[in-house]
Amino acid sequence: MDRQIRLIALFLGVGLVVLIANVTIIQVFLAEDYRDRPGNQRVLLEEYDRERGPILVGAEPVARSVETGDVLRYQRRYPLGDAYASITGYMSLIYGTTGLERTENRVLTGQSSLFIVDRLQQLFAGRKPSGGAVTTTIDADAQEAAVEGLQGLRGAVVAIEPATGRILASAQSPSFDPNLLASHDLQQVRDYHEELTADPDEPLLNRPLVSLNPPGSTFKVITAAAALASGKFTPDSVLPGPKTYTLPGTTTELRNWNGQACGPKGKVTLRQALAISCNTAFAWLGVELGADALRRQASLMGFDSGFQIPLRAATSRFPEDPDVPQTALTAIGQFDVRATALQMAMVAAAIGNGGVTMAPYLVQEIRGPDLAILQTTEPQEFATAMSFDHARQLTDMMVQAVEQGTGGNGRIPGIAVAGKTGTAQTAPDRPSVAWFIAFAPAQAPQVAVAVAIEEAPTPEISGNGLAAPIARAVMEAVLG
Repeated sequence: MDRQIRLIALFLGVGLVVLIANVTIIQVFLAEDYRDRPGNQRVLLEEYDRERGPILVGAEPVARSVETGDVLRYQRRYPLGDAYASITGYMSLIYGTTGLERTENRVLTGQSSLFIVDRLQQLFAGRKPSGGAVTTTIDADAQEAAVEGLQGLRGAVVAIEPATGRILASAQSPSFDPNLLASHDLQQVRDYHEELTADPDEPLLNRPLVSLNPPGSTFKVITAAAALASGKFTPDSVLPGPKTYTLPGTTTELRNWNGQACGPKGKVTLRQALAISCNTAFAWLGVELGADALRRQASLMGFDSGFQIPLRAATSRFPEDPDVPQTALTAIGQFDVRATALQMAMVAAAIGNGGVTMAPYLVQEIRGPDLAILQTTEPQEFATAMSFDHARQLTDMMVQAVEQGTGGNGRIPGIAVAGKTGTAQTAPDRPSVAWFIAFAPAQAPQVAVAVAIEEAPTPEISGNGLAAPIARAVMEAVLG
């Protein structure tokens, strides 16, 4: 009998220890994760009873809470609707939170450890906790120009301040109205969400950060950077640029976008090849450099790395193990190269920043309920992508591409613009993606822009025709 009692006691003791350990893990280590999970209805209901802090662009709220006079005391409002949806995300009773509403939830609800003093004061004063504010890095004029430029198109725009990595614009089309998902009319919310998820254009997709497309000829600036870094080539090195180039080991012929040879007798300098976007010259150059050199250069500009700004961006990728003909195609941004608009803005920004790639970020400041600054994001270097001299040489080459080459629609009167067009197909039977990347090298403030337009016409010039005018408008908005 005593032995049975001891076994029962031991069993209960072990069970108690396991229970205590489980509760401790949940309460101490996993509490924040459980609280912040989308769809946690109990937490959401608690949050609707307190005033959530604003998300700011400058001093203006692009997301704020308003009193309803209803059972749910507060409702989220987005004054500019779909213009900032890819940044703010939404707060929904049914679908939880996305965007900055999700990543900065503990700040906006006042639960962050940064607010310990405010929370103690509120506790002793008998006041309900109120949320802090999140100030973004966004430039309102740049964002407006990006949104207007994308009207009627499907695509994304990202603008970055090269010297810091501050994201000045992040816009997409199509977008969605977060107000309709924040409504307290649950049937309206369900209907609108179903409409969005059924839309083949995927308006809920955060295109600037997660839409991966082949970068096409904009990748040629990375190939050019690798060529300069090799020590074997200068901007004036002469490359073969025939009308067609047979991919090594195959019978497949690669053609130039205009169907012509590049330069007299099919010979062209590296500088001229970039300006006129010569496919055959850059395919040949990619083979000469090799896949490892291209991968190394791309990685220094952000490829194959994950970024949280704090929204999580998709990882832009360089092909894992391309053979020689695949390397030729990779050098012109084809084959399996994939990049986001954020990534290609980082590429332009790195060149514009003297060869230094900065880590991108979207949150400038965290402010308390009284709007006092509690935390400021400091710029961080990601990598040195190239030497200052090589960055300057590549900048001059990109300026020529705008002034005398394929990027003429990126010109701004009185301002030198460095840019590169691009067009690529995701599949033979799919429409093209039109690109333009650019920066203004001699201006303060600086700005680097990437524009990606999906379902574009097939000619190479579509990067100039569709994307370049949008990039120009965004740069003009920043430069004033």
